[in-house]
Amino acid sequence: MPEFWALILVVALTIAWLMTDLLVPMVAGLAYRIGNLDKPDARKVHSTPIPRLGGIAMFLGVSASLAVLELLVPGRLFPLDGPLQGVFVGATLTFFLGVADDLHPLPAKIKFACQIAIASIAFFLGVRIEFLSNPLTGGIWLLPISLALPLTAFWLVGVTNCINLIDGLDGLAAGISIIAATTIGLIAWQTNQLISSIVAVALVGSAIGFLRYNFNPARIFMGDSGSLFLGFSLAAISVVGVLKLIATAALVLPVLILGVPIFDTAFAILRRLWKHKPIFSPDKGHLHHRLLGIGLSQKKVVVLIYGVSLSFCGLAMLLVKVTGAVTVLLSSLLILTWGIWNLVRSWKESKN
Repeated sequence: MPEFWALILVVALTIAWLMTDLLVPMVAGLAYRIGNLDKPDARKVHSTPIPRLGGIAMFLGVSASLAVLELLVPGRLFPLDGPLQGVFVGATLTFFLGVADDLHPLPAKIKFACQIAIASIAFFLGVRIEFLSNPLTGGIWLLPISLALPLTAFWLVGVTNCINLIDGLDGLAAGISIIAATTIGLIAWQTNQLISSIVAVALVGSAIGFLRYNFNPARIFMGDSGSLFLGFSLAAISVVGVLKLIATAALVLPVLILGVPIFDTAFAILRRLWKHKPIFSPDKGHLHHRLLGIGLSQKKVVVLIYGVSLSFCGLAMLLVKVTGAVTVLLSSLLILTWGIWNLVRSWKESKN
């Protein structure tokens, strides 16, 4: 039986990867034809117009992967009477919200209100934080709906926007999503939450297929259609596949797994409040902007942040004793050592 599920994971990864890889050039051509290009400005780091809408390829890649699996094993993989219904419906609605914003930019307040509505729909369809682990006694706190609904909506909307806000450098959001989704998939797999691991692996495959075109120098951007879709999907799967664990560690696991975008967004909000600016106003104070300002290249900044994200995810895996956690931590240590060396060298060069 484990071999059967392992094969399912391989099929999910492969189909999502290949389908996304095949669709990206078509989507890029469509973006050029309709003029949907991300043009350079003072806040952005690219110097030439780049097609957006890459999220369409990612969404279709994941959808194709899960659809094929459902045809191969009908009724056994994705029962739509459980929380997965909320994951699929919420992710689909969030994707179309992102497409609408890519085609005709929406006011931030309208987009935020739509995200809250989608999170509420997902909650009532089964994506819900129903309890929290008690770190003192090892027991759990059952949450009434008056607390469960706002807490779930806060998490879903918050993580969705975290991925959206960190999508500021070529390959950054896609790479962080690959690391986070892989971690969620491994934790779900080793805690026998097999369906959640399949969906996470499909997200990994799609992001890998897209990253080939998005790593610096990028030939296409994922746009809000991609970043919002990835953000909501990761948030929802972390609720269904990680927060359901009856363990004290479950309280902090999703925060660690998505630590880089969460902390970057938290500091951005605090920074804007301190300066009396709207929290949705764009700026160049994000972590990747600051690293670029020191003198690192885009590629070095992205790889360094990958290392930070890997270290968070390795710690999360270690907390639930997932196989391979030490390897991930050692890999991230090597990347961070390389990154710190480059930081010091760039700082010294800037002083000379």
